[in-house]
Amino acid sequence: MPDGTFVPPCPVNERVYNYVPGSPEAEALHNELKRMSQTVVDIPIIIGGKEIRSGERGEIRAPHNHKLLLATYYKATPAVVTSAIDAAEKARKEWANLPWHARASVFLKAADLISTKYRPILNAATMLGQSKSVYQAEIDSACELADFFRFNVYYMSEIYKRQPYANAAQVWNRVEYRPLEGFVYALTPFNFTSISGNLPAAPAVMGNTVVWKPASSAVLSNYYVMKLLQEAGLPDGVINFIPGDGAQIGPTVFNDPRFAGLHFTGSTATFRSIWLEVAENLNKGVYKSYPRMVGETGGKDFIFAHPNCNVRALAVALFRGAFEYQGQKCSAASRAYIPRSIWPQVKDLVSSFIDSAKMGDPADFSVFMGAVIDQKAFKNIASYIDYAKARPEEYTIVKGGTYDDSTGWFVHPTIIETTNPRGRLMEEEIFGPVLCVYVYDDAKVQETLQLVDTTSPFGLTGAIFANDRRDIQMMEDALRDCVGNFYINDKPTGAVVGQQPFGGARASGTNDKAGTELNLYRWVSERAIKESFIPAENWDYPHMH
Repeated sequence: MPDGTFVPPCPVNERVYNYVPGSPEAEALHNELKRMSQTVVDIPIIIGGKEIRSGERGEIRAPHNHKLLLATYYKATPAVVTSAIDAAEKARKEWANLPWHARASVFLKAADLISTKYRPILNAATMLGQSKSVYQAEIDSACELADFFRFNVYYMSEIYKRQPYANAAQVWNRVEYRPLEGFVYALTPFNFTSISGNLPAAPAVMGNTVVWKPASSAVLSNYYVMKLLQEAGLPDGVINFIPGDGAQIGPTVFNDPRFAGLHFTGSTATFRSIWLEVAENLNKGVYKSYPRMVGETGGKDFIFAHPNCNVRALAVALFRGAFEYQGQKCSAASRAYIPRSIWPQVKDLVSSFIDSAKMGDPADFSVFMGAVIDQKAFKNIASYIDYAKARPEEYTIVKGGTYDDSTGWFVHPTIIETTNPRGRLMEEEIFGPVLCVYVYDDAKVQETLQLVDTTSPFGLTGAIFANDRRDIQMMEDALRDCVGNFYINDKPTGAVVGQQPFGGARASGTNDKAGTELNLYRWVSERAIKESFIPAENWDYPHMH
């Protein structure tokens, strides 16, 4: 072991490129988009560093163009899942025993690869496979993923510094931060490439080994994340990449005695069902330890406007918060509470933004919105729009309300006004470009704040708009418990690693704040060590004589 107290580079948020026409980054990305559009990638399962190509296969097609086949991938069977767990177990001790700075170096190098060689690759894969606009891909698959890797290394070094403050005479107390005893299962979402990369990487940087199941609709970009980690020097077996169906993979994972933790982002229903399965196995004595359950789940995020607010800033926040990446963010604005006095002006402004926003193929950098992720999402979102249309006494389509699946899964940005603040469209997560607005009487601010806090079971993000500091403070206090990320005069999306720790409570998850020390603490098991230099040799105490 080398001697020295090593200090990692101080993390700085990755620069966001603008991709203006003619810029080097724009040219590189256009070239990569063209290459990927003309190539069908054969994506293997990767276990213990070995590529496995056998069994059932799935397809990745561009959501905005059904005909464009981007990749095929192999699906893990229960036997393959077991081999992935075995590979993680085989790699566990050697990875855990590496000096922390050696683990750190892997992820720091990976971040630099993202900033350079892999930037156009990850962005292009995210734009094509997940139908993100160039800006949404850049802030996600390039900037946020690099930020996760760099800040996790920094936070890891800070955690290891934390040692007992007090030592008795002739005693040295210290704390060792051990990885968990077993493997961590990373179950990742389609909507953020950065989250998909961070969920296996955060436990791994702390010395754990991981079995990673990517979302089936994001296998293309996630495969390139796996490849860049390998190029960065990640040892074989530390992270094992197993695309496939959850019904085939989950039971094998959760019934294995070596299961030590879950790092999850996805639906509330899925997380609850997993928690129940793990609890039943705990009751049966399946596991060696209590598994760590870390999850960020659904949201029904709000924007609340006070009559005294900046109307244009509010309109911009509503538009961006609701419709960036087709509303497929767990933090997307899905419900809004707008005072009657300003609603006509707000409605006109947001409608004008929608009229100006371009929808289509993200390979066109002027596109603001692409398609929703797949047919299942398309049908679900359309069902909410149809539900509103069938109830004109409760809902009014203010803007949009149309959808088209002839070329891709396109749902037009939709604003729906409701007279029922506790209706389905104000309570349930839609996960698409649909914003439901309740217009309230200006004199009923306090009553309407109560609706915000009690209407939805979720507790992820929310935003308020007001000018008077007294109003801001009043609303901040009234909504203290209902979200994990609270925004004042800003949209409820766009948390940045190192700036706004992200996560919510209630039905939105365990609020373990991705990209922070709090999250990394979940992947270690402390061992307190007391060393007595001059141990006691008499059994009795002085007062006994």
